[in-house]
Amino acid sequence: MQLGFDNDKYVEMQTSRILERIGNYNKLYLEFGGKLFDDLHASRVLPGFDANVKTKILQKLKDKAEIIFCIGAPAIEKNKIRADFGITYGNELIRLMKHLRAIGLKVNSVVITQYTGQPSVTIYKNQLEQMGEKVHVHTFTEGYPNDIDTIVSDKGYGANTFIETTKPLVIVNAPGPNSGKLATCLSQIYHEYKRGVMAGYAKYETFPVWNLPLKHPINVAYEAATADIADRNMIDYFHLEAYGLSAVNYNRDVECFPVVRDILKKIMGSECYKSPTDMGVNMVGYAITDDKIVQEAAKQEIIRRYFKTYNEYKMGRVNKDTALRVEVLMNNMGAKPGDRKVSVVANLRASEVKGPVVALELPNGKILTGRGKETVNASAAVIMNSIKELAGIDDSVKLLSPISIDTIQKLKKDTLGLGITKLNVQEALIALAFSAASTPVAGKALAKLNELRGCEAHSTVMLTENEIQMFNRIGVNITCESEFEI
Repeated sequence: MQLGFDNDKYVEMQTSRILERIGNYNKLYLEFGGKLFDDLHASRVLPGFDANVKTKILQKLKDKAEIIFCIGAPAIEKNKIRADFGITYGNELIRLMKHLRAIGLKVNSVVITQYTGQPSVTIYKNQLEQMGEKVHVHTFTEGYPNDIDTIVSDKGYGANTFIETTKPLVIVNAPGPNSGKLATCLSQIYHEYKRGVMAGYAKYETFPVWNLPLKHPINVAYEAATADIADRNMIDYFHLEAYGLSAVNYNRDVECFPVVRDILKKIMGSECYKSPTDMGVNMVGYAITDDKIVQEAAKQEIIRRYFKTYNEYKMGRVNKDTALRVEVLMNNMGAKPGDRKVSVVANLRASEVKGPVVALELPNGKILTGRGKETVNASAAVIMNSIKELAGIDDSVKLLSPISIDTIQKLKKDTLGLGITKLNVQEALIALAFSAASTPVAGKALAKLNELRGCEAHSTVMLTENEIQMFNRIGVNITCESEFEI
């Protein structure tokens, strides 16, 4: 992979800018947008970006920081899923807290926002409390968004419980969007000022990148990634008017800025920001080292989003307008599905064999294919073919022992009563691990699995959620045609 982003420079600059912002207040509430761990989108569009860089920045600030997590009651009630790992927001929140504590960061508490007594949300709240977590619930703020006097009063933010914190930096994060992070920050600042503490607010969002052009592929890729929640990039006209400089932001931040500005002014007694861009702490654009490389990476991400969104439309998860929106963004970038090389190879091979095919591009650019056999499905076949190639093992060599295959197939058919006995990726890797214990060549192939991280793959039929999650865990960027397997 060619690198177009300097991660070390980014860590240094972003940490420095956060410290600078902390210095303006007794306590800073920093709203963290996006993912703390596994920011796979950023790592795909910015080759060289560490998907876990935010936690590394936090580790540099850990003596000054503690974390509050927010989760919206509607997300709990609807069992919203984090798509790249296939787990609910509720479980993702628990995973995040465990990981952060394991690396020495302080997690203060959880705030459940938009709470109206929903039974499933109450059960989740009780579960967190049984785990020893401090949980707060916030209902809808009275007067929001237009009645500033009510919002900034004991009837508004004052109705929320105050969360006691001890550090000068309070990170407010969430497992997904629409979680109430901003409202939690503003509520806390209201309570802090009532206690005589000069508190401030800032926002850490990676995308859109404010100092790149509006139609830069990086920013367009962000629009494609958030098409389901209708985010739109736009010029921050508040920033343009205040400074005469063009900056990119997104519609929700720009649209709600007048309300946020007036709330902060009401609380603090003076205007602290002239634009939503002013609120941001984002140095990612300064760490891009090769614009040509990141532009191409972003275009490829838009194509991946095109395939993903049409899959979701076919599954009934998004409407047609969402899929068409991503297609328009792709077309506007001068990109097309055929620019994804693995899709071309996979479809050509599928037309030859008259069946499902998965194609995978190796780090050296060679593209291999896999199709279903009696023992393994197409996804498992291409993974086995790829690690054999990387290990220099002849294609005729069978990696999986017949005993391991037979044992798993009998379990699936006779015990579990499953109609499909072909091994999928997960099952094939388990069989390979067993085979490696007694067969050196299998161990040699298994050792190459990590080399597939960052590779591209494409299936000519839609894969199951479990198969997609396995590709994600291996680190392979998988896309699928919007066709059900017959």
